[in-house]
Order: sequence, then C-alpha cells, then structure tokens
Amino acid sequence: MSGAARPAAEAPAELDLGAAPETEARRDKAPGAFRTISEVSEELDIPAHVLRFWETKFPHLSPMKRGGGRRYYRPADMSLLRGIRTLLHDEGLTIKGLQKVFRERGPRHVAMIGDGEAPVVGEPPEGPDDEPEATTAFDAPAAAMGVRLGAALGPVIARLERARASLAG
Repeated sequence: MSGAARPAAEAPAELDLGAAPETEARRDKAPGAFRTISEVSEELDIPAHVLRFWETKFPHLSPMKRGGGRRYYRPADMSLLRGIRTLLHDEGLTIKGLQKVFRERGPRHVAMIGDGEAPVVGEPPEGPDDEPEATTAFDAPAAAMGVRLGAALGPVIARLERARASLAG
C-alpha cells in the first residue's frame, strides 16, 4: 500500500451540479398538475405551517391527502390559496373578515380573485359619482365587514382633502 494520495474521482460531464433538478421541475410543472405543500409554499411565499393553519380556518380549502398525510393541492386549491393570500396579505382582511366573504360570496368568488377574474372585495368605485357614503365611528369595523380598510376610509379621506382645499383656497 502506497501512502501517495489518490486523485479525486471526477463527476461525469453530463451531471449538472448547479440548481437542484426538483426546483427546475417545479418551474416547468404544468398548470393543471398537483403540487406538494412545499411547492405551494415556495410558489406563494407562504410558510407550510400557515397553509396548514388556513386549512383549519377555511373548510373550502381541502387538498387531497395521500398515504402518510402527504398533501397534494389541485389547481382549484391553488386558485383558492391565491385568493386567500391576496385578501389576507395584500388587502388586509382578517381571518374573520375573509370567513364572512366565504359565507356571503362563496369560495368561487375567492378563487376568481386569486385568478384575477373578479374585483377584490371592497374595491373603491371607479368614478367620483359612485362614491359611497362615508362610514362613521359607530359603524362596524371595516375588517369585520369584510372590507379592506383603505376602501372603507378612501371616501372619508377624499372628503377631508376637499374640505382642506376649500378652507385653504
């Protein structure tokens, strides 16, 4: 036996040691393909434990479960999750506010929001003539009404700005 160092074995030329192949496969997955919780978590930038928590709060969200409890999210689940994420994270609804949206408008509406096919709940009206009446301090909190806070306060702020302009000018 010789004490000389042996040359390290080289990786085959066709082996790509760069990005993990599963990451590449996730990006190339067909829109209709089922996704694991880790793929959903990565795609929506939501931790897996939050996705599992949402399943307890929104019964319409129920991924298919295989042996060992492994979750597989269908395309319809993905639309629903995108809608839930939009309403909770981007629009500032509370869990209770979103549950009210589910009761009043149904899961299809939330999924359509996730797909960009429906307006966000409580979006402000398009024109100034369609401006709703201002909410008062005695009204229910905007989050409990299932309305995003900016939409509820938008008309009030607009009126205050007009009043400021008339006082200044």
